[in-house]
Amino acid sequence: MSRHQPSLPELPLDGIRILDLTSVMLGPYATQQLGDYGAEVIKIEAPEGDTTRRTGPAMEPGMAATFIGANRSKRSVVLDLKQASARQAMLALVDSADVLICSIRPQKMAALGLAPEQLRERNPRLIVVAISGFCSEGPYAGKPAYDDIIQGLCGLASLSEIGGSAPSYVPTVVADKTCALFAVQAILTALVARGRHGRGCHVEVPMLEAMVNFTLVEHFYGAHFQPPLTPPGYARLTTPWRRPYATTDGYVCIVPYTDQHWQRFFTEAQRPELLQDERFCTMSARTAHIDALYRELAACVLSRSTAQWLQACERLDIPAAPLRRLADLQSDPHLQETGFFIALQDPRMGTLIMPDAPLKFDGAGARPTLPPRLGQHTVEVLQAAGVLPETIAHLLETGAAVQNNSMETQP
Repeated sequence: MSRHQPSLPELPLDGIRILDLTSVMLGPYATQQLGDYGAEVIKIEAPEGDTTRRTGPAMEPGMAATFIGANRSKRSVVLDLKQASARQAMLALVDSADVLICSIRPQKMAALGLAPEQLRERNPRLIVVAISGFCSEGPYAGKPAYDDIIQGLCGLASLSEIGGSAPSYVPTVVADKTCALFAVQAILTALVARGRHGRGCHVEVPMLEAMVNFTLVEHFYGAHFQPPLTPPGYARLTTPWRRPYATTDGYVCIVPYTDQHWQRFFTEAQRPELLQDERFCTMSARTAHIDALYRELAACVLSRSTAQWLQACERLDIPAAPLRRLADLQSDPHLQETGFFIALQDPRMGTLIMPDAPLKFDGAGARPTLPPRLGQHTVEVLQAAGVLPETIAHLLETGAAVQNNSMETQP
């Protein structure tokens, strides 16, 4: 009797085909998540490629670190959509696609004959997801936007002013990555709706509106009421004393939160007078005096080592953790034990280390694949879409399409 290897379980998005006309971070991060969980993501790139292919350290041209971080689990097709023949090839891909996600401004898409209504007329089941800086109906519509612009406009960069500092950006592309999650939500929601009635739709994902929604969840605060009970801004989060606290030998992240937490903490810190302080006895009182509370917390923590506080908080059931630097994450014992960092083997670059996708379905995780070289899959994707061999040859000859054959020459 022959032995067969068991087949891999089906991933949640197996069978879903996504055309990805996005670049930089927002759209690519969204489609990478979908690709990790089984969607076939076809990244459509201009001949010069996604700009992030040249952003950061690289072992070979076109495969820089920033690109690798947001573009695994995809295939790359190069089409110069300024050329009519490339646009025709693009439409052949549209015919079998489930989703098209685009960060090209609507005016440019319309000028190319690729407006949402034109695409959906050709494929009524197609879900067209348009990522833009701003809703299409307001005075900002059509304006360019990057993460810094949206952080400034949505109020996020101003939060540091409430604590007495100058306005500052969060040191990660938080607007891009948060809006990527909105885009994933939009795609999955639209797929559920299509499953019910069989029709695709056009979805807008405007960055400003998404980030105002995100920022004001807690920071709208007293402005929920009319007239406002307080200005916007949740003081517990904006106080400059909310930070990792210095110990005798490093830092610790510690969050006493409930009445019991604070009672246990002040007892452990041998500060009995704070147990009786009316400013700190209830949640509402602590919220009203959060600067003073966290200043006392910082002073208490400075009296012991990080390990001593972690041991005490474990015993007292108070949430606490050591401060990790970026370079420490791969050696974190929890992330090591769960196998969170994965290694992908590339024939030219060797071992690539990446953070895994975080979700599991019935205990099974994602199956990420290597990020693609520019134009690595152009011919095979066009062939699979039914584009005739002579048409593909003409596209390649005229530069309307580009095929990267560099991998074929590797040993």
